[in-house]
This record gives sequence, C-alpha cells and structure tokens, in this order.
Amino acid sequence: MTADVLPADTPLPKPRRDWGAALRALRRLLRDKEDTRQVFEIMRALTGDAMNENYRRLYTTPRGGRIAYQRVELARKLMDEAWLDTFPEGSVGAAYRHFIRSQQISAEGLAEVSRETGGEIDTPHPVAWMARRTRDVHDVWHVLTGYGRDGLGEACLVAFSYPQTRSLGWALIALGAISRTRGGRYPYAKAIWQGYQRGKAARWLLGEDYEALFAEPLDQARRRLGITPPTVYDAIPPEARDIVASPTPAGAPVPAAA
Repeated sequence: MTADVLPADTPLPKPRRDWGAALRALRRLLRDKEDTRQVFEIMRALTGDAMNENYRRLYTTPRGGRIAYQRVELARKLMDEAWLDTFPEGSVGAAYRHFIRSQQISAEGLAEVSRETGGEIDTPHPVAWMARRTRDVHDVWHVLTGYGRDGLGEACLVAFSYPQTRSLGWALIALGAISRTRGGRYPYAKAIWQGYQRGKAARWLLGEDYEALFAEPLDQARRRLGITPPTVYDAIPPEARDIVASPTPAGAPVPAAA
C-alpha cells in the first residue's frame, strides 16, 4: 500500500469542487497539450459526486449488480496480452488490441499518469474502483467511437465522455478545446459538439460488461450501443486534426517494464 492509499475502512473524503484549481490546470494544459497530468488535476477538482452517482447507477442496471460485486480491475485485464490475443479479427477486442499496439500505449501507462496527482484513486473502496474503471475504459472508448489520438479526436472523445460520466471536468476540457479552434479552417467546434451529442445518444457505456463486449463484432457492438458514425470528425483531413490542443491523457506510453 502506498502512502496515498487510504485504509479500507476509511471513508472517502466528501468531494468538493475546486474551480480555481481546475482553471489553473486547464491553462497549463492548453499551453502544453503533452502535460497530461493536468487532465487528472482537472478531473480531481471537478468530479464532485459523479463517481458515487455512477456507482449507484451501475448496480441498478440488469448486469450492474454482478459487475459491481466482482469489481474486476480493468487495467490488469487490458494488460493481459494472452487474453487480448484470443479475440478474432473484426471484434471489439481485436480492434482494441490493434489500437494499443500500433500506438504503443497501455492501460497501465494511463494508470501511472493518474497516480501522479495523488488522491484516492487506488483506495480499496467501491467508488474509487468506479473511478479506476472510468479511467481504464478511455482507450476502449476511442475504439468504439472511432476517434483517433490526434488533438481533435481527443477533444471529441472528451465531449462524448461528459454526458456518459456527468463529470464536469470533461465539460471544462471540451470547452477549453473549443476555445482553441476559433478562426480555424475546418469545423472543429462542430466536430466536438457532435462528440457530445453522440455521447448523450449512446447507451451508458460504464454499465457494460467489457469482457463480454470485447468478443462482439465491432460494427454490431456500435449498433447495439447506439454509437453513430463521427461524420464531422471523419470529414476533416487527418493532417488537419492536430490543430486542436490534445486535451486528454490517452496515449500514455507503455511502461518500460511492459
């Protein structure tokens, strides 16, 4: 147990939003899009009671009680190379496998960045587990939504994530990204807004059984989940998508030990 992990019988602190800290972190992030630590500073400052509410929502869904009871640590599962290799081409699992290997990223790399800000992320508590679950599915959502790791793709996924998680940090980062697109040649703001609309229209992805989801054909999973094509994002040339400041920590590199 690290110094930042609370004992299991210690209640989590009552969440309070700190807009000052969030805005300072946003300014640092917009100055340096590679400073992904600021994303977790923003999320910690503005998440409030969202994870608690999401956990309560989870165990009221048909499969959520079992998922909440089992509390699988998705970062560990997503680092299991042998497990990932079992999924056939065309499946969600195969698409995720290709995504992380081609980009040389990992779920554990993202987890390591999240720990740099301290807090209660590794606490043995159901709500902290829900926060880890939300963090760990970020790159899976890249695959499901069709958004790349370029700056615009990250901004669109942030906007998608807000209605899915109801965490105000995502909303602030999305607005910050939009502020960087003014006067651009392409409809960046429209693409980000479409990300929000897609997230609002889709089924609640935090309630999914990801082990079962990975076995589904990707196109079938997208239809089932109500995830529509990212038409505005796709219409913008790939070489023009990095104009938007990259606002999230997706793409944390594979740890040296991996």
